Amino acid sequence: MKKINILGAMVDRVTMEEAVEKALGFLKEEGSHAIYTPNSEIVMAAYRDPSFCEVLNSGDLIIADGIGLVHASKILKEPLPERVAGFDLASRLIRESADGAHSLYFFGGRPGVAQKAIANLKAEYPNLSVSGFSDGYFDAEKEKTIIADIKEKKPDILFVCLGAPKQEKWIAAHRDELGVPLCLGVGGSLDVWAGEVERAPEKYQKAGLEWLYRLMKQPSRFFRMLELPKFGLTVLFKGKAVQTKGKRHE
Repeated sequence: MKKINILGAMVDRVTMEEAVEKALGFLKEEGSHAIYTPNSEIVMAAYRDPSFCEVLNSGDLIIADGIGLVHASKILKEPLPERVAGFDLASRLIRESADGAHSLYFFGGRPGVAQKAIANLKAEYPNLSVSGFSDGYFDAEKEKTIIADIKEKKPDILFVCLGAPKQEKWIAAHRDELGVPLCLGVGGSLDVWAGEVERAPEKYQKAGLEWLYRLMKQPSRFFRMLELPKFGLTVLFKGKAVQTKGKRHE
């Protein structure tokens, strides 16, 4: 697959259908695979932190979760075909597993959220196979218990919903030990499946304004949203230089 260098993050140039096909293909291959779903904020964090950028680029599939990355790709003259939202990809994989062919494990969120999400998903897909779950609040001792539980349950797909960069770093640190065929870092998806957070209406999604809807619903996100113009300006003034530097090191 072709990739585009966006401030050091090597984003795969795939459509949603291609991403789904690739993810399902991982389930048939040997070893453990990781899918990361960066948006503009996450790419900016990786730009500032080379060690996190290295973790992000260790993923087997890196999709453009935010519309900002699509706009950036156009500025860099290597346009991505479309936004591939992590929540939508994860939801598609759940739908593809509706017949129980693939077992799922949900990790993250506040205590009780994973159970609510599973209940809602099983109400929609009664034959869904859920091998286990854990909330995202843990210390070193509880982490050992979580890892042991995942290894014992042997899920086909592990949804890690710890938020970035924690979830990417956690997957990178433990994927080989866990041996799960497919691990995905999908942030706040559990809250949406649980009905705790409302997804932006489709008109906002199609217009690339999902960030605006979240800001209207959660004004406290204002300072986080300041990363968006910083990202745009950094791509505009430094994006090509980062691309050129990356090509020299290939």
